Amino acid sequence: MRPTRVIKKPPVTKFKTTPNLTNYPLLYSKLKWPQIERELYNAAKDPYNLAHFCIDRHCTSSRKNKAALFWEGTDARREVYTFYDLYRQTNRFANALKSQGVRKGDRVFVFLDRIPELYISLFGGLKYGAVVGPLFSAFGPDAIWDRLYDSGAKVVVTSPELVGRLDEVRSKLPALKKVIIVNKKHRPFELRSHEISYEDMMRKSPETYFKPHTSKSDFSIMHYTSGTTGKPKGAAHVHGSISCQYATAKYALDLQENDIYWCTADPGWVTGTSYGMFGPWSNGISMLVYEGSFNAEKWYHLIEQYRVTAWYTAPTAIRMLMKAGDDVPKKYDLSSLRHITSVGEPLNPEAIVWGLKAFGLAIHDTWWQTETGAIMIANYPTLPIKLGSMGKPFPGIRAAVIDKNGREVAHETEGDLALKPPWPSMFKIYWNKDDLYRSKFQKGWYVTGDRAWMDKEGYFWFVGRADDVINTAGHLVGPFEVESALIEHPAVAEAGVIGKPDPERMEIIKAFVSLKAGYTCSTALAEEIKKFVRTRLAAHAYPREIDFVDSLPKTRSGKIMRRLLKARELGLPIGDTSTLEE
Repeated sequence: MRPTRVIKKPPVTKFKTTPNLTNYPLLYSKLKWPQIERELYNAAKDPYNLAHFCIDRHCTSSRKNKAALFWEGTDARREVYTFYDLYRQTNRFANALKSQGVRKGDRVFVFLDRIPELYISLFGGLKYGAVVGPLFSAFGPDAIWDRLYDSGAKVVVTSPELVGRLDEVRSKLPALKKVIIVNKKHRPFELRSHEISYEDMMRKSPETYFKPHTSKSDFSIMHYTSGTTGKPKGAAHVHGSISCQYATAKYALDLQENDIYWCTADPGWVTGTSYGMFGPWSNGISMLVYEGSFNAEKWYHLIEQYRVTAWYTAPTAIRMLMKAGDDVPKKYDLSSLRHITSVGEPLNPEAIVWGLKAFGLAIHDTWWQTETGAIMIANYPTLPIKLGSMGKPFPGIRAAVIDKNGREVAHETEGDLALKPPWPSMFKIYWNKDDLYRSKFQKGWYVTGDRAWMDKEGYFWFVGRADDVINTAGHLVGPFEVESALIEHPAVAEAGVIGKPDPERMEIIKAFVSLKAGYTCSTALAEEIKKFVRTRLAAHAYPREIDFVDSLPKTRSGKIMRRLLKARELGLPIGDTSTLEE
């Protein structure tokens, strides 16, 4: 039996509302996706469209004038949009696309900072029937070209601040016909023949109802995911994905009618759409969007100022808040918070312990992928949390740990984490890469590429990506468990672990460590950290080498790029780095 630490239940004093999911076993045994769909969709009168589910349908109810979006810019400018405001603005954008000759199924990409116009453009494109692709605003010309060329994008929505990067590759994009310029900051900008002013276009376009002509199986959103080798691949989803996003936001994120919800993810990442748009707005929830990047003091201020109740963020952000110190959150009134969840990479046990201390709340980890479209495994408000565990499968989802022949393995046995298809939010294609798409489905399973094990109570435990697992002297070691032990040391802020080839042991464990303020790297500290980890893990599972670094390479979604650490260490090709955090 593997040792675990368990939080039996969240502190009773923080329960200000009854969670939506009160009986996990009952819901798991009864939930059927058609039943969830009926909560959203009336076939006799509703179009099957993401914009309708997230915006339009609320405008025939008491939510019509409810705040959907609280937006704050980097210059402290604030804007508020009701569901009815978004309804009218997305109608305008959909009508504008029609006037520009865009057709249903054309690819429309949005290359903007986190401003309200990004959300309006994205939902207006979905309402029209376009396949919409959000791009990180930090992307350089090569990353932009990869995605626009592969998708055959016809329209790009961008800004004067960002269009220069698009200009560098526009001559190599034969399908690109129109560039819509959002000039929110009223910067002097002279439009060229292929460019359209967003502001003028919206002013001239009617706000009358635009009826979507999409179906459950029509493509909706497309996110490009990066890999170790090769070009990014476009995982395309359909409008039918909304059933999963709606249900998981309701039961895993526990979003409730009076919540002020904040998802810190950028829309360039799937979390920023599935749970920065679709999940909360299909539930009619008021949402905060902050244009700026991470800053501990600013984030705490936003929670206090907007009285945020439900918060979805990344383990990297939580570790950065930890690094800022325990005294910082004490300066702010964070009492509005009632539920915190995390996503992007496994949440280290130490971060959960810190969350209890800093917020009086346990942080609930969730697991899913771009390809799954929605949360597949989670820790739920009313279930015990086993520190370091991914949690249990979402109702309606069957997860398993399998061997190479597709057979489920025994409890506490490591194997490939797999899901039984289909489910509503499952990706339907890698754009232009059919063979790669089919390779993900084996022996009746979708094989995730993650290694995991399941305990006797049905909790899943992440080991690592299949190509990250370290074989040292015949022992398989997951990097996550070593990284979790490392950051329990009081000097360690962040850690990344790789396997380094070794003639005697096949591989040794090597750690890259960034230190908290007040600590200085030294040989003595490295030895102390090694001994510290060895007392917490097996004798073979401690890092035999430690390099101290200022920071670790991470994607913009917060995942530590272990493959980049390994490539740099061994002098190997680094692969696609388009999502690398600048």
